[in-house]
Amino acid sequence: MIKRGIAHLGVFFLYLISLLPLPLLFFFARLLYYLLYYVIGYRKKVVRENLVRSFPEKTTTEIAAIEKKFFKFLANLIFEIIKLTSISEKQLLKRVKFSGLDKLEHHFKAGQSVLACTGHYGNWEMGMLALGASISAKALVIYKPINNKVFETWFDKLRTRYGNVFIAMKQTLRGMAAYKNEPTLLCFASDQTPKQEKSNCYVNFLNQPTAAFLGIEKIAKSTNRPIYYFKVNVIEKGYYHVDILPMCMEPSLTKDYEITNLQFKFLEDIINEHPEYWLWSHKRWKFKPE
Repeated sequence: MIKRGIAHLGVFFLYLISLLPLPLLFFFARLLYYLLYYVIGYRKKVVRENLVRSFPEKTTTEIAAIEKKFFKFLANLIFEIIKLTSISEKQLLKRVKFSGLDKLEHHFKAGQSVLACTGHYGNWEMGMLALGASISAKALVIYKPINNKVFETWFDKLRTRYGNVFIAMKQTLRGMAAYKNEPTLLCFASDQTPKQEKSNCYVNFLNQPTAAFLGIEKIAKSTNRPIYYFKVNVIEKGYYHVDILPMCMEPSLTKDYEITNLQFKFLEDIINEHPEYWLWSHKRWKFKPE
């Protein structure tokens, strides 16, 4: 009961922080960066190991430079996500621009549903929130719930402010069925880690075997819905541009694992361009294929 009360107090405090202007929040982010990187050393070992394995060709100096840039971005990202609690639609759409929305609308007007995939790159939360305010169809976002119910509720309110529907991964088919009579955009993050007992597929990603979910591939091949990749570009601090790129227009004609490998190839190319904007603090390679 006490923990729940503290969590509610924390959520209220986050709302108050969100009312501050972003330039001031970025000042606090600078302080948070020094705290995370130099004082606490938050997951520095995880980040360093991930970077070294992913870029064996880079020197220690190059790896350290990417590492510092990542932690600076992570600190900004934390405050950007907090800001989403109270950000106006006008300000949101000023900070996130899209190219290719017309491709999606073409499908929606024809009564067709579409699949979308992206990764934990840039501010995926801000991009998804802006997407809900930018398209005519309902965006159904597949996600992994967190254990803390108070913060889960806070995240849900934040993420659904402009029409998005978040569906727990285990409820994907049920969620799709609830909107079967209208065109939708079903969205997946391609770089989440499955449980070890469910890791039946491994792809070559960033120079190492990587466990992959097959959810989007199974749905795409069974429904033949076209797939688009959402490439997030960081323009400057707090501003993003999302390119909506055709990834697979005829999924039913693809070979097994072709779609899964393709989505990781898209993400890998993006990471290689600017590696500091991917979520390196995530324990992505917990286990290897037997």
